[in-house]
Amino acid sequence: MRRIPPHRRTALGARRWGSIAILTLLTLSVATLASPVLESACSLAARPGERIIDVPFDIVDGRIYVEVQVNGSGPYRFAIDTGASGMARADARLVRQLALPADASTRHSDGVQTAWADTVRINALALGGLRHSDVTALTRDYNARQSKDAVFDGILARGFFADGVLIIDYPQRRLQFRRDIDLLPAQPDTLAYARAFRIPVKIGAVSTEAQLDTGANVAMVLPTALFRQAAGIAVTTGDRLTLSHGEVDGGRARLDATVLIGGLALQGLHVRVSERYPEAVVGAHALQEAVVLIDQRSQQVAICPSRHHRN
Repeated sequence: MRRIPPHRRTALGARRWGSIAILTLLTLSVATLASPVLESACSLAARPGERIIDVPFDIVDGRIYVEVQVNGSGPYRFAIDTGASGMARADARLVRQLALPADASTRHSDGVQTAWADTVRINALALGGLRHSDVTALTRDYNARQSKDAVFDGILARGFFADGVLIIDYPQRRLQFRRDIDLLPAQPDTLAYARAFRIPVKIGAVSTEAQLDTGANVAMVLPTALFRQAAGIAVTTGDRLTLSHGEVDGGRARLDATVLIGGLALQGLHVRVSERYPEAVVGAHALQEAVVLIDQRSQQVAICPSRHHRN
């Protein structure tokens, strides 16, 4: 057997380790290309692209109001309510004004009680460049207990925005809707939900789930047991909680524990508490310093402090 001189063995070894190093670098490069670092969801609203909706909104008692076209007429004042199912709601006054035709009745829940509700048909409902045809809308007198400033003609519910990303920029008071961006499950700052829009929140040391409801003019609603678990104190101020189908017993309390909702860290929230209400709710007053992104296609939400958003 031919012996290899020591200096040749050293050279061959160096070439062999060099080949291994190159192969390792190539493998790492391919892996990096296959698994790119995803952009934070909180930066997507500022990305250039097509905005199907980009309109200003007014805020009254935390709720969002925009101008909407109904059957080619308007504008009419509609609230944006992510806590409402379906496509839309129509106030009884709008139904009379436009002679909207009646449709079949349906059962509707306010979270505590279920009742029959009348519906009407709307031929065309449009906000900015987003238009839906042949819309079924629940109807009733929504303004019976509203202040003059809070009166509205209807509600755009979450189904109106189901096929893209809804962006609510509370500090800038602008509403956007886009289909050229996505919230992805592995993306930083996203929150997954299974049932619209129940997202993870943390109250002090307690982790739970809460419904994201921009139509609720409160900071939070908590079941009494959850409030006691998180706050460690009893509710001292009684106050009934008004829902769609009536009122339930409840109270008001200050929550000293820090509440984490996505990227928001809130302290000293004034919350509503009820034995009767079955789940936690994050309402409009908790979101006033946030940019909220909702993608119903991927079932992802992002709650971003306003400092993350730059025009």
